[in-house]
Amino acid sequence: MNAQPIRDADPSLLREDRDGVSILTLNRPAARNALSETLIGELSHSLDRIAEDRSIKAVVLAAGGPVFSAGHDLKEMTARRRDADRGRAYFVDVLARCSAMMQRIVRLPQPVIAAVEGVATAAGCQLVASCDLAVAGEEARFCTPGVNIGLFCSTPMVALSRNLSRKHAMEMLLLGEMLPAGEAARMGLVNRVVPAGDALAEAMRLAAIIASKSALTVRIGKKAFYEQAEMPLADAYDHASRVMAENMLARDAEEGIGAVLEKRQPVWTGE
Repeated sequence: MNAQPIRDADPSLLREDRDGVSILTLNRPAARNALSETLIGELSHSLDRIAEDRSIKAVVLAAGGPVFSAGHDLKEMTARRRDADRGRAYFVDVLARCSAMMQRIVRLPQPVIAAVEGVATAAGCQLVASCDLAVAGEEARFCTPGVNIGLFCSTPMVALSRNLSRKHAMEMLLLGEMLPAGEAARMGLVNRVVPAGDALAEAMRLAAIIASKSALTVRIGKKAFYEQAEMPLADAYDHASRVMAENMLARDAEEGIGAVLEKRQPVWTGE
């Protein structure tokens, strides 16, 4: 099916479902795909719908135009400085809603793959870091430039510090310099670098591989991965052991193990 606006009156986000993969495309190219209030809301709404859709096995997050995302819509935010509180209540609210949207990606049952062409800066870089996997075109660049304009990238810092080593995260946050795709891969921000223009195709290839697996198993694994990552070592092993024991009782695990022993392809039911 062709990508269509989530709502006809607000085409800031497009969704296309293809062979069990949902492609979400940021669609504000004239505004450098800045994360406006509307776009944050559309992403949140779409992720909530996808979470309940058992036909969707993976999500690819892409962007229209030459920029993946320039981060928060600074024009929209600056306009609220005219409020009586100089925008304090608005800033707290919009940052909380953006943070909740980023957490939706992490908590989504389906894996999310960023397909990055062009520049991803500030909250746009945070969006990439929040995804489970990321593919970048070789001309893509990444930056957390807040320090250059007197606004430290504190919320992007949360996602970066959970993907990169502390030294690499601090390097991005303190220097505010553009990072080439190859360096982003070396630091762990992206998984793979492909020729410019091929990020979406490679992300779709990875998504198709994921979609071929047991959806139940992938859901269990993604949830457990993020849960154990926040635990001390012994607690993480205890938790992972409980999860794996429960997973062993699932019909898909029984089917998959049986298929190995019987030398045949498994037939997944998602149970």
